Amino acid sequence: MADAVSGWAKWRIWLIAAGAGLISLLLFDAFRVLLAEVHFYKVLQQMESEPLQDLLLALGATALSYLVLTGYDLSAMKYAEVQIRRSTVLLTSFIAYALGNTVGLGVLTGGAVRMRLYTAAGIEANKVAQVIAFNASAFTFGTAAFGAAGLLWGADGVAQLAHMPAWLLRVIAGAVLIGVAGFIALSVRRREIMVAWRWKVRLPPAGLAVQQLLISALDLIASAATLWVLLPPGAVPAGEFMAWYAIALVLGLLSHVPGGLGVFEAVILLACGDRAPVEHIVSALVLYRVIYYLLPLILAAVLLAAYEVRAGIAAPIGRAAVRLSPMLLATMTFIAGGWLLVSGVTPASAQATDMLALRVPLTLVEASHFLGSVTGFAMIVIARGLLHRLDAAWWSAFVLALVAAVLAMPKGFALIQACYLVVLAILLYMSRAQFDRRSALFSNPLRGVWLLSVVWMVAATVFLLFFAYRRVDYTNELWWQFEFNANAPRSLRAMMGVMVAGLGFALWQLLRPSPGAPALPSHEELERASNIVRTQSSAEANLALMGDKHLLFSTQGNAFIMYGRQGRSWISLFDPVGRQSEWQELIWRFIELATDHGGRATFYQVRGDSLPLYLDAGMRAFKLGEYAYVQLQDFTIKGSKRSHLRQAINRGERDGLEFSLAQPAEVSALLPQLRTISDAWLEGQETREKGFSLGSFEPAYLSRQSCAIVRQQGQIVAFANLLCTQMKNEASVDLMRQLPLAPPGTMDFLFTKLMLYFQSEGFQRFGLGMAPMSGMASHELAPRWHRFGRMLFDYGETFYNFRGLRGFKDKFDPVWEPRYLVAGGGLTPLLTLADVATLISGGLRGMIAK
Repeated sequence: MADAVSGWAKWRIWLIAAGAGLISLLLFDAFRVLLAEVHFYKVLQQMESEPLQDLLLALGATALSYLVLTGYDLSAMKYAEVQIRRSTVLLTSFIAYALGNTVGLGVLTGGAVRMRLYTAAGIEANKVAQVIAFNASAFTFGTAAFGAAGLLWGADGVAQLAHMPAWLLRVIAGAVLIGVAGFIALSVRRREIMVAWRWKVRLPPAGLAVQQLLISALDLIASAATLWVLLPPGAVPAGEFMAWYAIALVLGLLSHVPGGLGVFEAVILLACGDRAPVEHIVSALVLYRVIYYLLPLILAAVLLAAYEVRAGIAAPIGRAAVRLSPMLLATMTFIAGGWLLVSGVTPASAQATDMLALRVPLTLVEASHFLGSVTGFAMIVIARGLLHRLDAAWWSAFVLALVAAVLAMPKGFALIQACYLVVLAILLYMSRAQFDRRSALFSNPLRGVWLLSVVWMVAATVFLLFFAYRRVDYTNELWWQFEFNANAPRSLRAMMGVMVAGLGFALWQLLRPSPGAPALPSHEELERASNIVRTQSSAEANLALMGDKHLLFSTQGNAFIMYGRQGRSWISLFDPVGRQSEWQELIWRFIELATDHGGRATFYQVRGDSLPLYLDAGMRAFKLGEYAYVQLQDFTIKGSKRSHLRQAINRGERDGLEFSLAQPAEVSALLPQLRTISDAWLEGQETREKGFSLGSFEPAYLSRQSCAIVRQQGQIVAFANLLCTQMKNEASVDLMRQLPLAPPGTMDFLFTKLMLYFQSEGFQRFGLGMAPMSGMASHELAPRWHRFGRMLFDYGETFYNFRGLRGFKDKFDPVWEPRYLVAGGGLTPLLTLADVATLISGGLRGMIAK
């Protein structure tokens, strides 16, 4: 299974790239045919002459659409049986749709926004998942019904363009509507259904399904009206246009192109091209993109910036909302870069050219045009760094936005473009605090979706260049024409600058030294880690000193991550160790490092209070079990509740057991005796040394810490190495070994003595370690992961002593603290757990043979 998944991951990027390339080629060819008679200047003239009344109507329809979209979330809350403030729903819905509509992959992008904001509002993650699933299903349900109704009404017009019989289209539309009606009828009769004979899906009440159908219809009518009012009057009958709009919307979503860009436009042009001047339709489509997509995105970014500048944002929902700023600003920066590329290869209007000739030196015009295009390419590349909250990306984007705003004026008096760039710079300035990762801007190469997006944008710009100047005959002399009205040569030189910049960036990424596979830490790195560990509150951090894990230090050197590699899994053990202000940078760097090597980043046994850092990085949390610790301030062996511990000490003393503590300097001399005990214990348990999250008998490791010793008649019969730091917050044990002939209850005696000792030393708590898969939710609606964990805990004794381990720790009446596995979705958690087990067991053979 793991090999199959690894093979798929290896080829996935190439399959995606091939699919994206094929779709792009088909789109460019379709536009070449559809725009054969279109003149670029006429499109600009039509946009400039668009009646103000139509623009206001489009704005009103857009506002209505986004207001209605909140109905999806409100209905989803009813379905999930969640109570939440309407203001939270309005904020979350608007940001999710503003970002999801523009970026595309609405379920994933909008789902990430909802998961972050709704969980911050106190809703459980499984409930938010139900909300996200309901939204996706409701949108599909409503779009299908809406499109079928429109197709039924306008079948004759669609049939002519699709070259299909009108009766067949009506049959298809009727079948879809019958299916919708059947679903509502099923909701009346049943509360849940089985999907693929395996999964139970709870159906919404019939009233809620009908309500959602009405919400979907109203939303799609309003969004379609945004484009329809911009089209020439009478170009397409309303019913037929609704059908084509739904078809274009669905095909745009299926293409996975951001915002359906190009796919949506091609379908609308195909539907309306012979009924109105194509320039009018193209103009309407451009204005529609600006009004329905770009303006809400800007408004959402302004809204989040306003949250940030408010003094004392203390509410969790406010803090979570502000943390979404990088996503929106990265999108706005990418759009700004694309806009600069487009303006660099398209001619300025005749009026702007005349004004430039009168007031601006030709050298400045040429330079601003060239530099503006190169700046646009740089902003597209930098947008990825903004998404990852890089400090260097913020500085670069802020400076480039201001530079591009200045260059927009001598380039062609592009006032609207300059205003957009200034707004972007202001929003970046207001959100400065969110970009706090001090990391190299290009520490990781562009991969996956980002690489495809950059290539697609440059390819689209080249297509636009040839479209704008297709009536200009190409000659070599064009490159050397420097005149105010020589727009084609100027655009060619700008595009060449972009190509050179792109080629240089690609060569640098390709030829730069590879970071290579990480090595195990050197002696100097272990000493460096030891200095950090000594000042930490967590005793578990001492496991970094085993030397069997890789170490990734923060840029400032005050924190590190310890991790292991198994297969494609890069597994960080515990939370980062060190100064907490540097944790976020480390988490992102670790994810990028794993991704750069084709791996999957995972964080094993993290604490609940640090989960927001991982959720901000797009990861998901899965409960692993519970960690037990004893509060030493209140610890006592008096009274009936702890009588068994008092009896353990009394029985041990009657058996002649003596407790002592060996300091690190004394441990080396004891190692031969401790080795004998360890080997006997391993043989008696029929097991082998473990590793990664558990210590093993390594002399250098054992000599770094104190060791608890139990003697009987002067002979050592048991020992445990101690984990603690100078902070005296937590103490724990790692290796616990005893001779097979040691008296019963020796370990109870040892643990009780240790707790009393650390209590006298002023320590706050004593850690007893993990109880895997314990504490899982037992509710009938518990997530599948919790049900899987309960099944392992109840029936997995053959493979691991789950219940016995929990029972041993329960004897000390501990406090139980949840611990989590943080990973991606899908099969990643299961594959990672298998890799963790392999790491702990020292290999696949060790996992099978204990």
